Amino acid sequence: MRLEDKIALITGGSRGIGRATALRLAREGAFVYINFLTNETAAIDTLKAVEETGGNGKILQCDVSDFQAVQTMIKAVINEKGKLDILINNAGMTIDGLMARTKESDWDRMINTNLKGVFNCCQAVTRQMMRQRKGRIINITSVVAQAGNAGQTGYASSKAGIIGLTKSLAKELGSRNICINAVAPGFIDTDMTQMLAPADKQMVRDQIPLGRLGKPEDVAAVVAFLASEDASYLTGQVLGVNGGLYM
Repeated sequence: MRLEDKIALITGGSRGIGRATALRLAREGAFVYINFLTNETAAIDTLKAVEETGGNGKILQCDVSDFQAVQTMIKAVINEKGKLDILINNAGMTIDGLMARTKESDWDRMINTNLKGVFNCCQAVTRQMMRQRKGRIINITSVVAQAGNAGQTGYASSKAGIIGLTKSLAKELGSRNICINAVAPGFIDTDMTQMLAPADKQMVRDQIPLGRLGKPEDVAAVVAFLASEDASYLTGQVLGVNGGLYM
């Protein structure tokens, strides 16, 4: 197993891409900490699924936009396991709408969760990974950060910031053998895309060369690769998992 004896933390790990990633990393041998904000039931269900497939893990409630709460969460993991090998920054949210109608409070929520949350988690793990002289950080951004999307200026801006953060931090920590990469999913069949009307879903499919929406497992497979030694010479990269929607 590629991730045997590794300790991984997945933010927003209870549903969708986060859940699929927790299951995949556990199957690869990692002990997975499944972070959630409000949906404890979904987090428990994900942990049960991990355990049913022979994996091990634990759930952790924390608001990633809260700097001090993240510090406390990371310290708890390190105190319990003595290390943290893999951080997956997956927690995110969107409030769609045209820029002219976007409330300041909605903009702030997206930036605080999607971008500041990544900063909070990366900042909290940096010293530990530097002491270990090894680590993997995988940040989940989005195809809209690369291509833009009308009605998603806040979401696209927050996710584009993650790309800049990823590349800059990769340059800061590369000498310590810490690899930081990003994964940019396209339209993945999760709760977020299930809100689309059938006609809108079909319009999206028509734009995707592979002719289908992605599955959470498609993203999880790429995350598992980046977390492994197979990706030991990759850092500062953005891997698109989008079926060819953006090239």
